[in-house]
Amino acid sequence: MSTSASAPASRIQVIGKPRIKVLITVRELDQGGIERDVAKIATHLDRERFDPHVMAFWAHGFRYDELREAGVPVIEIPVRSLTSFETFRLAAKLRRYITQHGFQVVHSYDVSYVFACTVARLSGVPLTIGSQLSYLDTVDTRTQMLLRMGSRVPDAMLANCEAIRRYLIEHEHLRGDRVEMIYNGVDTTQFYPPESRPAKASTIGIVCALRPEKNLPLLQQAFAKVHASHPELRLVIVGSGTELKALQENAARLNISSHIDFIPATQDVPQWLRKMDIFVLPSYSEAFSNSMLEAMACGCTVLGSKVGGMPELTGANEERGLLFTSGNADELTNQLERLITNDALRRDLGVKAAKFAKESLSIEIAAERTGAMYERLLAKKTGRKA
Repeated sequence: MSTSASAPASRIQVIGKPRIKVLITVRELDQGGIERDVAKIATHLDRERFDPHVMAFWAHGFRYDELREAGVPVIEIPVRSLTSFETFRLAAKLRRYITQHGFQVVHSYDVSYVFACTVARLSGVPLTIGSQLSYLDTVDTRTQMLLRMGSRVPDAMLANCEAIRRYLIEHEHLRGDRVEMIYNGVDTTQFYPPESRPAKASTIGIVCALRPEKNLPLLQQAFAKVHASHPELRLVIVGSGTELKALQENAARLNISSHIDFIPATQDVPQWLRKMDIFVLPSYSEAFSNSMLEAMACGCTVLGSKVGGMPELTGANEERGLLFTSGNADELTNQLERLITNDALRRDLGVKAAKFAKESLSIEIAAERTGAMYERLLAKKTGRKA
């Protein structure tokens, strides 16, 4: 599955300085924060300076459709195992694609950098960049080993927040001069506040993949407690994943099944966020959350566990959202109660969050910083003027 390089958006020709050819790689192109990052960066890079392509192990899903619509060429290299004989044939296929298009930068996300950056280095690509956007304890031991081995291959590793940058240096022992940091960006043409919100909070919600590290049973437990005093509240969980059945069973145990809505993963995320008054992310492991950033851009009042890059989003003094100690149900319940009963605080935090997302963390800002990183590191490697 691939698109032709003749797609309209990739045909832009600029007189003078040639564009930098960039190949961005990722495991898949369906739901998930990393997949969103890839699609957003690929579609928002300055086309007068860059010619972006995308490679995926599985080229299908929400983000694949977005890239097609934006005219970004996509090639599928169906790697299913990094240790099979078939991987050598696929590596040769990727090398031919790299040589054919003359990529100067290969920027790889998630586990794809183990494969793609290795092939790129062997193919003579001037600049290779890997991205580590989460803690390694969220993946299995074998994947951790592959990621640790692969992180030594690229010229640089990209983190999406200061917490992950420090983690890569202090715990994964990468040299500080090899670690770059650029915050994720949000598309504020899609994620923006509603014209008005109700005076009283009525909906608590979250948008995420239903995985264990999101710790959604804790949110259900806290919701059950506040619902006893505020029966008008509803809990909305938007997303799909392996934990759905367990969460439905937990809702039944807590006697909140009739007050909770499970919505499968959808492209209508902005509409759902604009319906939520309080957005809660109770993860026990989180880097720089796309879903929380998008909730902030939609003017939700955000409440997150005090892990990873969450404090960087809410602010050091919680001026844009509230935090609670990860795993502490009582503290989460108290913070929820505070936001439910203090309308002025809830509205103020939501307004500040939306302003911060639009002015400091838009996708345009993230794409420009990413492009500037490509130019700077490429100049350092090749002497090309940035």
